[in-house]
Amino acid sequence: MSLRARLLNTWLRRIERPALARMPAHPASKIRDRFETQARLFFRPPRGTRIAPVSVAGLPALEVGPAGVTPILYLHGGAYVFGSPQTHAGLLGRLVAHCDARAVLPDYPLAPEHPFPAAPEAAMAAYRELAARGPVILGGDSAGGGLALAVLAEICRLGLSQPLMTFTLSPWTDLTLTGASMSANAPVEALLPPERIAQARDIYLNGADPADPRASPLFADFAGAAPVHIWVGDTEILRDDARRMADRLRGQGVAADLTEENDLPHVWPIFPAWQLPEAETTLGQVAHAVQTSLDRASR
Repeated sequence: MSLRARLLNTWLRRIERPALARMPAHPASKIRDRFETQARLFFRPPRGTRIAPVSVAGLPALEVGPAGVTPILYLHGGAYVFGSPQTHAGLLGRLVAHCDARAVLPDYPLAPEHPFPAAPEAAMAAYRELAARGPVILGGDSAGGGLALAVLAEICRLGLSQPLMTFTLSPWTDLTLTGASMSANAPVEALLPPERIAQARDIYLNGADPADPRASPLFADFAGAAPVHIWVGDTEILRDDARRMADRLRGQGVAADLTEENDLPHVWPIFPAWQLPEAETTLGQVAHAVQTSLDRASR
C-alpha cells in the first residue's frame, strides 16, 4: 500500500466518515450539495475530455469520451439518494481515456423524491434504448454497481441481448444488510458509516421488500449472463456483498472475476492518481477488461 493510500485512509476515517455520520437523513439536498462540491474540487476529468449533455430513455445524461464508439452505460453510486453524472464524469473520463469506449451516465431518479423501483425501471429503460443501437457495456459503483447487476438480472429474466460485460466497483448488492462484513469491518471501514447505510436503504425502499432482486441482485437469477468483473476492498463493510455476489454468479455458470484489494477505501478508483496511485492501477484493470470485451466482440 502506498503512503498516499495510508494518508487518504486516515483522512477519510477521521474527517469524512464522521462527517457523513453527522449529516441528517433529511433533507437529501445537503449531502447532495456536499458531494457535488467535492467532485468539482477533487474528481475532475482529464483536461480535454469530451463531455456532452445527451438524453437516454427520456433521462438527462452525460456522454463522456468520443462519440460513435461502444457505450458504457454507467450507473453512479450514492446510496440511491445522492450522486449524479457530474460527480462521476471525472472517473469515467479517466477510464475511457484507456479504452475504445464512451460512457453514458444517466441522471436516474433518486430517493426520497423517487423511491424504489424508480431507479431500476429507469436504468432498464436506458439499457433498452442503448442496446437497440448496438452492443453495450454495463458498469456502476456502490449503489450504482448493485443497480447495474439488477439490470443484468432483468436482462437475463426477459431474454434480452446481453451486454458485452458488466463491471462494478464496491457494489451494494444486499439491501437486507446480512453480510458479515457489515459489522465485522465496521471498525476499519474508511468511509461508510454502517448506520447511515441502513437509513439510506429505508429511504430508498420506502417500505418495499429489501430482498426484492431488483433492489438486492444478490438474490437474483443470472443464468446466461455475460462476464462480470467486481472490485472491492477487504476492509469495506460491503466486502461480503461483493464476495457473495461473485459466488452466486459462479454458481449459476457466469464467468465472474473478483478482485479484492488490501485496505483501499470504498470506490477508490474515483480518486485521482495524485491522491491515490492505486486508483489508476485499478482503472487500468477495468480498462483492460473493457477493451478485452470490445476486442472479442469485433472478431
